[in-house]
Amino acid sequence: MFISYSGYRLFFRFALPLVLFMLIGALFDQVVIVMLFGTIALLVWHYRQITRLSFWLWKDKKLTPPQGRGSWEGVFNGIYRLQGKNRRRVSKLSTLLARFRQGAEALPDAAVVLDAEHNILWCNKLAQLILGFVWPQDNGLRIDNLIRHPNFSTYLKKAQYNEPLEIPSPVSDKRLLEIRVIGYGDRQLLLIARDITRIHQLEGMRKDFVANVSHELKTPLTVLQGYLEIMQTMEAPDSPNHKPLSMMQQQTTRMQSMVEQLLALSRIEDAVDIDLSQTVNMALMMDTLKEEAYGLAGTEYTLEFNCEPGLNTHGNELQLRSACSNLISNAIRYTVPGGTISVTWRSVATGALFSVKDTGVGIAPQYINRLTERFYRVDNARSSKTGGSGLGLAIAKHALNHHYSELNVTSEYGKGSIFSFIIPSHLLVRQ
Repeated sequence: MFISYSGYRLFFRFALPLVLFMLIGALFDQVVIVMLFGTIALLVWHYRQITRLSFWLWKDKKLTPPQGRGSWEGVFNGIYRLQGKNRRRVSKLSTLLARFRQGAEALPDAAVVLDAEHNILWCNKLAQLILGFVWPQDNGLRIDNLIRHPNFSTYLKKAQYNEPLEIPSPVSDKRLLEIRVIGYGDRQLLLIARDITRIHQLEGMRKDFVANVSHELKTPLTVLQGYLEIMQTMEAPDSPNHKPLSMMQQQTTRMQSMVEQLLALSRIEDAVDIDLSQTVNMALMMDTLKEEAYGLAGTEYTLEFNCEPGLNTHGNELQLRSACSNLISNAIRYTVPGGTISVTWRSVATGALFSVKDTGVGIAPQYINRLTERFYRVDNARSSKTGGSGLGLAIAKHALNHHYSELNVTSEYGKGSIFSFIIPSHLLVRQ
């Protein structure tokens, strides 16, 4: 049935009737009249075929085309063949779309497809549950008309989707949602909403537990340390109890330092909104850090401090000082006596750079990403000897997050490390 028709064959079918009319006209010596009536009859026949084709395309419900004749047979069969291809293509697309929807429905998160104007094109069932959408009634509506949280409207207007947004659920204020928007396709957006209520509750419980335990341990440790000091003064230097008491005093001091660091970390984590309008005098802070570093290093290390004059910053002085102090003390602890520690505060293209460079033991690449985790230590034995608690870099990380900065670590095992961060330009104060 599906026979291809060449141009020669079509021309032959068109020219054959004309030649036939010419021969008949020559036979009766009426070439012009026979050709005229024959051409009219041929046009009427073609018009009838066009009418049949139009009726089949627009009104007839049958899939098979009418029986074509002559040159129209190829046209009818060709259209039928194209329709068959389109039906198979539509069937494949329908199957693919059904699989996509099944996959989207199986997602553990709410998924909403938006156009460039933030109108809803599609959403899965979970979006109807945690976002309160009604499908298909909400099809074509703007999403910010359904999620009426001011932070969400601002989030859409800024169109900066690098970071997720946390807002209460439109269904229940007791639920907390994490919103992520991803651009894809032809100016379309995919909104992913995840219920993080349980995660938020667990994080709050963890913070409260650490803060409460640290607070409760502080008083008995202070009492224990006081009694140990008294017992040490009562013992003679050659007494067999002198060494055990000294070790107990050392470990008590270490644990008290850890408790204080835990409390400091809890305070920094809880300080969500800090006052960045205050000006921090970095020259004075560097002098204070220098005194602390010399007190910790003594004469066993070479310390170098370089501070660009007149370069200050807005921020929380206690948090910045805590972050810088922890970086310097870590460099001293993990550098072999005789090494060099260089501390620098200077301008760079994107803001101001604070860096601590040491000639210590260095860190293997596989450990660098985990350095800011609480209580994480590359070498537990070495950290115990140096008095490290594994909290200093975690404190620095959270303090820097409040100042729109992050801790950068570059290190080469056996040759030393560089711990640095950049305060962005909009926080700087130049004199």
